[in-house]
Amino acid sequence: MNVQDFEFLAALLKQRSGLILTKDKAYLLETRLMPVARKWNLKGLEELVDDLRTRRDDGLTADITEAMTTNESLFFRDTKPYDQFRNQVLPRLMQNRAGERKLRIWSAACSSGQEPYSIAMLLLEDLAKLSGWRVEIVATDISREMITKAQAGLYTQFEVQRGLPIALLVKYFTQDGDKWQIDEKIKEMVSFKEFNLLDDPAALGQFDVVFCRNVLIYFDQATKADVLAKVAAQMPPDGILYLGGAETVLGVTDRFQPIEGFRGMYKLAGGEPALVAAG
Repeated sequence: MNVQDFEFLAALLKQRSGLILTKDKAYLLETRLMPVARKWNLKGLEELVDDLRTRRDDGLTADITEAMTTNESLFFRDTKPYDQFRNQVLPRLMQNRAGERKLRIWSAACSSGQEPYSIAMLLLEDLAKLSGWRVEIVATDISREMITKAQAGLYTQFEVQRGLPIALLVKYFTQDGDKWQIDEKIKEMVSFKEFNLLDDPAALGQFDVVFCRNVLIYFDQATKADVLAKVAAQMPPDGILYLGGAETVLGVTDRFQPIEGFRGMYKLAGGEPALVAAG
């Protein structure tokens, strides 16, 4: 692939998804976009780029974005954030929301659904505590294909083996051929929507807890700051933000501050987070 074609595709992907594609990742274009070229009856990436330059077909652009955005996800990925949510965050949120008895949680860039379904299983395990509460889990992703897969709630043996405790597999899944179907009561707890993090999330409403893990690493500093500012605008003063272990707000935005002793957890600047001290 020549430099001009690479730069054209890199600029397109940044505009559409915020993804920053450096030259050392050019091989990903070859491996991920050749199937797209074949789908559109194009001979190769050069012809694909020529087609984009001349017609700028929205369907082709969408397929390229789908192919290039990362869709890696695991159940209960890095278990500590889930333990902290259950033991430190949820009790304080319930105390703070005792009057309205309503919680809203956003799983941003949810990929194929393992994160929001993990949250749903965690909450269902504490169902007695949440009796009479209205709990909404909104899960979003830029990929229509991933949203469709997540809504189906059907996972391979390999996928359920990655992070899902055997007790929860037995309790909340049924075997369907060589795959595993998640229980309807779990599916009903999650509302999936197609959403681009570069857009304004105001229409999604306010969220007490936001999981935006392992996605900002693909953005440049300006895009990270913009996304975090939009997320902050949708959170109450005691809201909690979760980022991935390799991500930080330091040097990116002053809208959030790290919570001491809780890696990957952030509070709004000047806010008092809904958090029980770790014991």
